[in-house]
Amino acid sequence: MNKEILKDLSYGVYVISGKKDNRDIGCIANSVIQVTSKPVTIAVSINVDNYTNQAIKEQGYFNCMILPTDIDSDVIGTFGFKTSADTDKFKDMETIDVNGYPILKKAVGYLQCKLIKQMEVATHTIFLGEVIASDKISDSEPMTYAYYHKVKNGKSPKKAPTYIEEDNPKTGKKRYVCSVCGYVYEGEEIPEDFKCPICGVAKNMFKEIS
Repeated sequence: MNKEILKDLSYGVYVISGKKDNRDIGCIANSVIQVTSKPVTIAVSINVDNYTNQAIKEQGYFNCMILPTDIDSDVIGTFGFKTSADTDKFKDMETIDVNGYPILKKAVGYLQCKLIKQMEVATHTIFLGEVIASDKISDSEPMTYAYYHKVKNGKSPKKAPTYIEEDNPKTGKKRYVCSVCGYVYEGEEIPEDFKCPICGVAKNMFKEIS
């Protein structure tokens, strides 16, 4: 099977959120699609080991926030490469309150969904949600997954449904990998004030790779 063709499928970049134990939680997702128009229904795929997966099953509700191309790197770093089990992901984020839930102020918009069905598929759960509230927040350009990879040089978390393990090419340059998100920096030395453009961690979180 040639997995390269999978990269030609179209995806976006979203934050899926909800509540668990009266705490606001969330994660990054890229597999979100509209499946019907009457009623408006969307589907989202979330890893079974993800804390947000548990929250959706328990609460029967979730929010989907569409991220723009100019979203701060710490948003993707926080929601995509940390766990809500031990991190308050919304703590330092600018949000607006919508029906009792924090929605990222810099999102393109949001959809609030009532869970109507779920299906288990190997490593992920596909959740079907009927949209009960939605709105645009800004006219910013929505980020596609292709943009995230090609322009931001972003990496897929191992729990992402689209994760593909890739070989490290030989370039002749020193290469350093971020231990949090997998971003690779190429160059002789990493600057002291360098921060990972994907997850925002400092130089000390990078390790040299051969």
